[in-house]
Amino acid sequence: MDERDTIALGEARCDFYKENLAETAAYVADYYSNRPKVIKARDMPFENSPHGILKHLIHEKMGTVENCVDIYMQFLPGGWASGKHRHLAEEVFFVAEGEGYDLHWDVSFSVDVKFTWDWAKEPKKFEWKRGDFVYIPPYVAHKHFNSDPDNPARIIVCHNRILKAMGAAWYEQLEPYDGYDPDADPIELLKQAGMRG
Repeated sequence: MDERDTIALGEARCDFYKENLAETAAYVADYYSNRPKVIKARDMPFENSPHGILKHLIHEKMGTVENCVDIYMQFLPGGWASGKHRHLAEEVFFVAEGEGYDLHWDVSFSVDVKFTWDWAKEPKKFEWKRGDFVYIPPYVAHKHFNSDPDNPARIIVCHNRILKAMGAAWYEQLEPYDGYDPDADPIELLKQAGMRG
């Protein structure tokens, strides 16, 4: 049999294309009519994550019109450090308050039959302060440190969510922040750190 004979074989049927048309029409109607275009600070949810205390400014689960990026503010009380993690999407963050530094463990990879990843044993150090932008390349393991024991730091972190739609989100928490308690309330933690009244 050649390709012309084999391609017409089988009995399975579907409506994938028609369903896609209906799903697209419903999405577009929802996108223009129901999705919020302004998110008030009081409506942005807090999270106590293994990576740190976060306030999600934009996240796909918040149902906003934004489709490409997730943005959160990370709170680093005086002397705190984030957890250590890596993800396939690159990251950029803006320092809204405070000063500190990042440790980055660079990644190298090779491709044969499958990807092989390896991370540097020794990290590179990058110092930052209010007003700075910091870039973190894809899949580089990293950790944020507030170097001032007496004052808080806040960073606004932006991730590209497109890779998730492509099946390559690949978030890995390598270690949680020191003292991480999954049951701790993020708002109470901020109050204890003097970062919320």
